[in-house]
Amino acid sequence: MTRVVTFGELLLRLSPPGEETLFESSDLVTCFGGAEANVAVALSHFGVRCDYVTCVPDNPIGDAGVAALEVEGVGTEWIARGGERLGIYFVEPGADLRAMRVVYDRAGSALARIEPRSIDWPRVLAGADWFHASGITPALGDGPAAALAGAIACARAQGIQVSFDLNYREALWRDRDPRPLVEPLARQATVLIANPTAVRAMLGIEADDTSLATPEPARELAKRLAERCGVKRVALTRREILGPRRHGWSAVLYDAETGSFAQSRRHCVDVVDRVGGGDSFAAALIARLVGGDAPAPALEFAVAASALKLTVPGDFSRASVREVEELLRT
Repeated sequence: MTRVVTFGELLLRLSPPGEETLFESSDLVTCFGGAEANVAVALSHFGVRCDYVTCVPDNPIGDAGVAALEVEGVGTEWIARGGERLGIYFVEPGADLRAMRVVYDRAGSALARIEPRSIDWPRVLAGADWFHASGITPALGDGPAAALAGAIACARAQGIQVSFDLNYREALWRDRDPRPLVEPLARQATVLIANPTAVRAMLGIEADDTSLATPEPARELAKRLAERCGVKRVALTRREILGPRRHGWSAVLYDAETGSFAQSRRHCVDVVDRVGGGDSFAAALIARLVGGDAPAPALEFAVAASALKLTVPGDFSRASVREVEELLRT
């Protein structure tokens, strides 16, 4: 059976009910999330075995986080226990003129203080077909950055395919330049996933939303990234803000080995929760590529899956293969 491994930080998410602002009421809705955990959950619902690697505190909050993953079918065997706290993030949904707001409270978290040598990557990755990570992890500190570098090096040594989602989070870099940490990791990937903002901020390559508006500039940008980082495939997502909750969602995929380029259909979505859309895209793309799909149908499946995620609350996507294929037939 195909096996994927993901590595990153599990977070506790706190959000006000409905469209209220933070602390407007005394209530907060809780759930767990985090980019790589979101990928693991989505893969599990696509029928792909996925083990998630992280570090959580050995306390009731850590227990609850691990249990939440197990309910979704994610493998938790390699989750380390230690540290004093689980990272938290507050999500305030936007409405009309008010943009969505994210506030992090994750400094000194269990993963931020991880000891890189505490993870036996040869054992964790034994028998894996794919490894996935993102640019969030190296932003969390020296320990997570070193642990991720070790994971990718081990995966490469074992011939395991590696996907790396740039996943730029401005608040985590605090005016630091991401490029010295992120570019060496991106160069080790098989598949690089990004959007124009992340490309510009993390790799120093000029790109904006218009870069993906028409096929030729989009192909040139993807090709330039593939050549710059030496990766086999580059996937670039495009989110168009059409209204307070109305988004356009599409993507492109460039295959450097064949020179082929695919551009997806554009989905217009009434967004319920924009968090996790990119993670669902990554999961669906991995599921189809590791399953042997050609790039173009794999891309269409991934974009449809991520469009579906935008219509449900919370971080996790629980869409099934059948649900995504039904959307593709419409």
